[in-house]
Amino acid sequence: MVEAVAPPWPLGWSIAIFVLVAAVTVVASVRMATLGDVLADRTGWGEAVFGAVFFGLATSLSGIVMTAVSAAADQPGLAYSNAVGGIAAQTLALAVADFFHRRANLEHAAASSANLLFCCLLIGMLSLALMSGFGPDVTVLGVHPASVVLVAFYAGGLRLIHHEGAHPMWRAVHTRETVVDVPGGSGASGGAPAPGSGGGSAGSGPVDALRADTPAGEGAGSTASLWAGFALVGTVVAVGGWALAEAAVVVVESTGLSAGLVGAVAMGAVNALPETVAAVAAVRRGAMTLAVAAIIGGNSLDVLNLAVGDVFYRSGSLFHVAGTDELFLTCGALLMTVVLLAGLIVRQARGWGRIGFEGVLLIAVYAGIVGVLAF
Repeated sequence: MVEAVAPPWPLGWSIAIFVLVAAVTVVASVRMATLGDVLADRTGWGEAVFGAVFFGLATSLSGIVMTAVSAAADQPGLAYSNAVGGIAAQTLALAVADFFHRRANLEHAAASSANLLFCCLLIGMLSLALMSGFGPDVTVLGVHPASVVLVAFYAGGLRLIHHEGAHPMWRAVHTRETVVDVPGGSGASGGAPAPGSGGGSAGSGPVDALRADTPAGEGAGSTASLWAGFALVGTVVAVGGWALAEAAVVVVESTGLSAGLVGAVAMGAVNALPETVAAVAAVRRGAMTLAVAAIIGGNSLDVLNLAVGDVFYRSGSLFHVAGTDELFLTCGALLMTVVLLAGLIVRQARGWGRIGFEGVLLIAVYAGIVGVLAF
């Protein structure tokens, strides 16, 4: 009986698993956003740090498992493209979340020096990954030295961002639409009334709707119980990542589709679902900084997926098996991060099609990436 349901599954089952896990991920991510917003205030860490580290880690669990399983199954192209393809898809999620914040451009409302620095950290990590692929093909105990460098670079970046948060040398101009993260507070202060607070127009729409649906006692539980719930939801997402990776291997082997296309589009899209849904849910709760930080922080952790894949891939360096598709994906993720960073700096209050210029460009760049990979 166990052997009958153990992977590899038939192609039809694999496709069905993709759809099922995607649906479960959506539900889990909404719950994760609710718990994350409360914990960011309860711990006093604030939405930027909590969103980028803990929230980013939880939503990236599925991608971490996908990469590890794919690499262990001797599918290095799938493992690599899942990591960098997830970054591109998750960055696109900010444009999606922007549609749900009607007052102003999301990047304008979520102004934060921490978010700017996380973008810089992500650009640096992607650059290191590219440089490693063009550098010497050497391994120590089966692991390329770049994997260790990526982890150290990430840790150093976190330390720098934490220090900057304690002694900020840069502050965003506070406008009427800026939603300031106040740990332990409502998450919105200053010129713009807090969503659902009764201030502003009566029709603030999605924000009020979701806040009305949020249980009144959401923040009343103990911190330990909130952490337990957060960990449980993260575990569900991680198990889903394992199932998706096994299904993706079947799709690649059964259909003849390139690992780059399946990893970037199919796995990358599902990998991005937790961040996308959680970002939209966070926006509708009024947690703007959490929404942006979760995406950027999750992206940085996705680059670390390359180090995870390198450890589980025992036939050499994962960085050196990257083909044209994988390198193209990495450059595309870099470009999308630069566009996002520009949007966070410019802080356009209102742009094209009710989203900022960066949102439109992110959609265009991602569509171009998928088009090139498909054709």
